Formats: sequence, structure tokens, C-alpha cells
Amino acid sequence: MARCLPRILLFALSMLQALLAWPKDSPGQTCLARSAERPVQLVELYTSEGCNACPPADRWLSTLQGQPGVLAAAFHVDYWDRLGWVDRFADARFTARQAGQVRRAGARFAYTPQVLVNGRDWRGWPVLPWPVAAPVPVHITLQRLDAGLVAVVVTALRGAPPRLAGWWALLEDGHQSAVGAGENRGVTLQHDHVVRRYGPLPAWPAPADGPVRLAPLDAPYNGEGGHKARLLVVVTDAVTGMPLQAVQLDC
Repeated sequence: MARCLPRILLFALSMLQALLAWPKDSPGQTCLARSAERPVQLVELYTSEGCNACPPADRWLSTLQGQPGVLAAAFHVDYWDRLGWVDRFADARFTARQAGQVRRAGARFAYTPQVLVNGRDWRGWPVLPWPVAAPVPVHITLQRLDAGLVAVVVTALRGAPPRLAGWWALLEDGHQSAVGAGENRGVTLQHDHVVRRYGPLPAWPAPADGPVRLAPLDAPYNGEGGHKARLLVVVTDAVTGMPLQAVQLDC
């Protein structure tokens, strides 16, 4: 035992030094988000700066900021770009996502502005459907590890499907565009909840014996031009693709 004591002391000293060296304002210590006990209303808007019917929907989406139980994301599609104005927020992947959602969402075709609420086509905006008061089948925890990485932990609860999947998006608020051509020529547009980066969460089995730690996400909290970025994570049923729960990290 006497021979082991110095090694134990050295280990304890090194751990103490590491703790003392940890930055007091480290994001990983305080930046944490946990999903709610009830399902959130997940609002997806498919929009474009080239569409003159879209600004009212963009303005409405901005009013959802801070609304309890509601999370929103604006996907700018690129099929309007060829008609006179190139939307700098548009991405072909967002267009592909919208196309893939059509049948699942209960819509006959993709259009702008299109609103999905919890994965279903919703033409009743600016009013949202009555929220579902039901227990959630999954719980999500997000924790920032450093300035660029966020840990994701998903726990399957009672009623969870056998396989889970999902997607994530980095969102930015407060963007402005002076449109110089196309249907919105001469109009200055304001944008919030803008999706700047997006990716899938590959499917995994939903064990009933504990949480699953997914691969950390590359999610910096600084966006374009000083805009603060927010991370939205959505867990879905891997078979149907329908969202089960979502949570947002804004630090």
C-alpha cells in the first residue's frame, strides 16, 4: 500500500489542478437544455425571398419567438432563385427536405409559404392547432462541450417506437435583406429562425434500459456577422419520420 500512495496522491493532485484550471465561464458548465415533459409544437416554414406571398409568413414566424411550447425553423428553398432573385439563405437540401415531406405531411404538393406543424401540413396559420396534452415518448438533453461541440443524449420513454432518428439545425435571428429583383423587388425583408446549417441524426435502436449518447454535433454558438446561433434538435420515429419531441439550445 505504501508504494501505491504517491501514485494516488499524484493522480489526485492532477485532478485538482484540472478542476482549478477549468474556465469559470466555460459554456459546458452552464449551457444545458432539456426537453419538456409535454410535446412541443414544432413549426417548419418553407419560404423564399423570391416569393411575394412569403413575407407575411416570415413576419408571423418571427412572432413565435419566446412563445412557450413552440419551436420554429425557417427553411429557405432554392426553386425561386431562377426567377430573378437569388435567396442567400436558400439551399438545395432544404428543397429536397420539403419534397420528401409532402406525402408524409398530408399535402398534395410542395409550395411556398408552406407551414408544417409537428410534421403535418398546416394552412390555418397564423393560428396554431391546439397543443396535444400527451406524455412524450423521448427525452432530449443538449449540453455544450465547448465553443464548437454540443453533446446530445436521448432517452426512450414509455411509448417510444423501436427505432429513433432525427435531425438538427442551426438557426439565426435578426437577418435583413434588401431585395433587388424578382417578385419582392424594392422590399426589405426581415428574417428570424433562419436555418443556416442542417443535418440528419442517423437511426438507432431505442433501448428501454437507459439513455443513448449520440455523436456530438458541430454547432458553434456564433453565426454569420455576429448573429447568435441556436441549435434545434428534433427526434423522430425512424419509420414514419414524424417528430416525437424537440429541444433548443440557445447558448
